Amino acid sequence: MIQVIVPMAALLIIVIFKKIPYIGGNVKLGLFIAGALTLLLAGMFNPSDWFAAWVDGLNRLSWIIALSVFGSLFAEVSSHIGTIDTIIGAFTAKFGRHPRVLLICILFALTLAGSLLGDAIAAATVIGMLTVGILASMNLELEKICAIIIMGAVTGSIMPPMTQALAMASSLAGANPDEVINIGYITIGIVFIVISIYTALFLVTKNNYPGANKEVEIKFSDQKAGEILRKNWKSLIPMCVLILIVLLRTVDIPAISVDLGPSILRQIKFITLPESDTVINLYDWLSNVTILSGVTNGVVLSIVCAFVFSFVFPAVRSNGGQIVREGLSKVKGTVMLQVFCSFMLGSFYLSGSIDIVSEFCKGLDSNVLKIGGVLAILLVGMLTGSQSTAQNVIFSFFGPALVATGMSATAAALVGAHIATGAQCLPGANLTGFVVVGIVSAQFGKKVDPIKSMLYCLPLCAIMTLIGLFFLFIY
Repeated sequence: MIQVIVPMAALLIIVIFKKIPYIGGNVKLGLFIAGALTLLLAGMFNPSDWFAAWVDGLNRLSWIIALSVFGSLFAEVSSHIGTIDTIIGAFTAKFGRHPRVLLICILFALTLAGSLLGDAIAAATVIGMLTVGILASMNLELEKICAIIIMGAVTGSIMPPMTQALAMASSLAGANPDEVINIGYITIGIVFIVISIYTALFLVTKNNYPGANKEVEIKFSDQKAGEILRKNWKSLIPMCVLILIVLLRTVDIPAISVDLGPSILRQIKFITLPESDTVINLYDWLSNVTILSGVTNGVVLSIVCAFVFSFVFPAVRSNGGQIVREGLSKVKGTVMLQVFCSFMLGSFYLSGSIDIVSEFCKGLDSNVLKIGGVLAILLVGMLTGSQSTAQNVIFSFFGPALVATGMSATAAALVGAHIATGAQCLPGANLTGFVVVGIVSAQFGKKVDPIKSMLYCLPLCAIMTLIGLFFLFIY
């Protein structure tokens, strides 16, 4: 167990103790050091083994990396053509006189944006800026405004189809991502209903209507919802196409069920060699190429199809280069984190650390294992404010250990994704919370209490954790 304990301890120390000179708080470096220590303690000094471990890890996480890249590109298209602007504007015009309904609509818009972006901080930054004005015009406390944006963005970040939490948990637990994501539509739907009820009952009153604060101007305030939709309906088409593609591949009706992405790639065929009559299609070829096989994942191809379709719009074609550059720049940090995580994960598998932990956990009482793993995820999530870090640090071992005890890989993945997502919102290092507090504070030039904002988000943490515990102990 020494080759397991030492790397994990080193990773936790580097991630948590940010005052360590040069390396403190550097998650990417921590992941690399953990992987390197794993290989060294396993007696693997050959550089070719290290390279093989990295390639194996990249291959395991390749579809997640592809999901991040193409998800960011599609989100950039949606932002560029004003998809969320249209939705928020129409909701405000339609439900401006019904503050509780309007709040739920704003949460829906934030959740939708988060599901398109696949990242809570990105959704809170890009879309939060569009909702701050409306929320402030309702004369809400600034801490409540922050909490609403945080809860909507975080819920959206785990909502399929672009769900980094469910995607990562599926890979770490060895689960079928389609099964996990399909269940995710239901569980995150429940989460959305819970936070909507909580927001409507406890964060807003009938006096918090748009315009209650006369100092804040409301966008689209002089237009009706129908007028906004008539003028901007084209901006909704790419999103509707994505929804249609996802529905076509997930509905269980043989007559209309079709996985559009693979179907298109299978029509692209070529001969393998000039002297050979063997013909293969692009989908089968990509499926057998290391790392590139990640592109053939059904969720990834659905997003690729919607992204390619968006180029029918002249505004997208004329700004294609800018959209690609900005989309890639926004996802660069996430992809680099996944690349370094790939090295650590590949090192765990190549050195046999995963098998060592699995065998060790078989001898533990299952309840001890489950409770200890959940507490560890919650602690790391609270201390780092990141669900991806919580999963990389803890669930990379906890997930396979749960499977080794007889739990289905699908259930294990759902446990890791939901609990890690809830953990990142706990008061402490809540990264999304601090980003939102900074935006709101800067926009209004007033001090905002970050801890108070995070406390308002506790119901979200609670429902995420409860869903994870349901799959852990009951499902």
